[in-house]
Amino acid sequence: MAPITIRSGRPVLIAGPTASGKSALALHIAHTQGGVIVNADAMQVFDGWRIVTARPDDADLAQADHALYGHVAYDAPYSVGHWLRDVAPLLSGPRPIIVGGTGLYLTALTEGLADIPPTPDDVRADADSRPLAGLLADLDAATRARIDTANRARVQRAWEVQKSTGRSLIDWQDATPPPLLPRADATAIVVDAPKDWLSPRIERRFDAMLDAGALDEARAMAPTWDPRHPSSKAIGAPELIAHVTGQMSLPDARVSAIVASRQYAKRQRTWFRKRMRDWQVVHTVSTDPSTALRFVSD
Repeated sequence: MAPITIRSGRPVLIAGPTASGKSALALHIAHTQGGVIVNADAMQVFDGWRIVTARPDDADLAQADHALYGHVAYDAPYSVGHWLRDVAPLLSGPRPIIVGGTGLYLTALTEGLADIPPTPDDVRADADSRPLAGLLADLDAATRARIDTANRARVQRAWEVQKSTGRSLIDWQDATPPPLLPRADATAIVVDAPKDWLSPRIERRFDAMLDAGALDEARAMAPTWDPRHPSSKAIGAPELIAHVTGQMSLPDARVSAIVASRQYAKRQRTWFRKRMRDWQVVHTVSTDPSTALRFVSD
């Protein structure tokens, strides 16, 4: 496969499942050509869970400029709309290298996002109380066909939009304004990470998180823990909280978190295959991703 050309003045987008090495690839590009590494991971925007969400450590931060990491309070609401507003001014500064595993952020950036009004608190509370099957039953067929029906957050969002605006999520999406960064104006890369290659890496990374102090992080977060906080959806956070509060043994918490990470990676791969078919692919099985790039100065 021919190497992917990385031009020095052109924005770079890097998507990939959890633990696939996409952050290391972004650092390699920043080292080689310069640029600001911009976060596109929905959990890494929050403070409080630095280790568990695999936010860049101090050594990474010293190697390149980073933006939109840990800049949101752990208990604050934050959506793809918030992220687009935060990322917009960065697109006119030094070349952005936008990296993350939240496919919705990256597709909203390159395809546009419907300007849907905020969900009222009473509608959100109603949705929170309903089972997934009940939410799905209320959605129209067109919406069900275009969302991940196994992902409660996506289903609930569609239900809330329909309930609060009287229009389906699909109607809003079909009236989407132009994107902030059209796909044609960036080098867009998906890191391919097959299950057999990725699963052992997920396990090793969680063990490394434990060695790095993830339990201390969970103990610090336990007094203010609330599963309704957006940051509480971080993979591994509920399991470690359950352990430090005496509800789960550490071996059980470890296994549960690793399983959840593998399931999340599967959902990510499905999103990338469906929504990023025109993105260039770096295959991790056969090569170090950094060797699959060709750097060119503008």
